[in-house]
Amino acid sequence: MLNASRLIGTHDVLFVTLDTLRFDVAARLHIAGRTPSLSAHLPNGWEKRHTPGSFTFAAHAAFFAGFLPTPATPGKHPRPFALKFPGSETTTDETAVFDAPDIVAGFRGAGYHTLCVGGVGFFNKLTPLGGVLPGLFDESHWAPELSVTDPRSTEHQVNLVLRRVSEHPAERRVFVFLNVSAIHQPNLFYLPGAVDDTIESHAAALEYVDRHLGRLFCGLRVRGPWLAVVCSDHGTAYGEDGFTGHRLAHPTVWDVPYAEFVLNRDV
Repeated sequence: MLNASRLIGTHDVLFVTLDTLRFDVAARLHIAGRTPSLSAHLPNGWEKRHTPGSFTFAAHAAFFAGFLPTPATPGKHPRPFALKFPGSETTTDETAVFDAPDIVAGFRGAGYHTLCVGGVGFFNKLTPLGGVLPGLFDESHWAPELSVTDPRSTEHQVNLVLRRVSEHPAERRVFVFLNVSAIHQPNLFYLPGAVDDTIESHAAALEYVDRHLGRLFCGLRVRGPWLAVVCSDHGTAYGEDGFTGHRLAHPTVWDVPYAEFVLNRDV
């Protein structure tokens, strides 16, 4: 784990959730060299972790409470971010601990401008429920072109993040949260000839996302340095053991890829 406590205040922070991405698919594409932008920051490959929630709202509510995916091995695993409460057994000197109701408020209290670029419906602000998570942020964005129905959603999301970050004063730190929607169903349009969502269209969607995350990482380096956390919120089933979708208890849902790294400023 990176020493988040030491980096807060000196580094901007990027938190990307690759909505619905399965660990097995992410690991397979990394080994095959099909996700070069992400793999450039994964010297040991993706870390396998367990998500705290089986669907987007539950997982992100846990994330913003400081409970990111947990390493898929026994033990008490320290957390990079946490909220102050008595009796915590997973905070260490390297954990950034905030005396706040959520980590977004914690970053705000540490002097960060908080920016959300949403993707799936729980960030759409079209209903009271869709406004809960983006409502945590100083600034939040959602539009149909950022959502699951637009085949160019990640391109639009990355363009928006880079534009807003470039317009932000250099002297103030920023916390950027990006919920990537493209991997979530429907994803058949990323696989030529596909007539339904499958595990292979899921993989093709990740390849599409990877191309634009490369642009994001390069663009952010201009401002850097950044502490980056990239992970899935949950996976999804494509017929394994009779299961389809998520919000259910199956390894295809609970096992997620996780990575944290530093994006150093270009010199």
